[in-house]
Amino acid sequence: MPYVNIKVTREGVTPNQKAELIGGVTDLLVRVLDKTPATTFVVIDEVALEDWGIGGLPVEQYRSAKQE
Repeated sequence: MPYVNIKVTREGVTPNQKAELIGGVTDLLVRVLDKTPATTFVVIDEVALEDWGIGGLPVEQYRSAKQE
């Protein structure tokens, strides 16, 4: 019974994109690990930008520094 948790920043991920992620991850687990789709769980969590960090910085500061 696989459980996959995908975390993305809350930046307009559409329901169609989420459905594609869920289907794609499920298909991958079926193909690679021979798992049963009916018992494969995929959860997508949207995280506010202020709650996401990269390289020791909040994501917005990281992106700003990267562009400089």
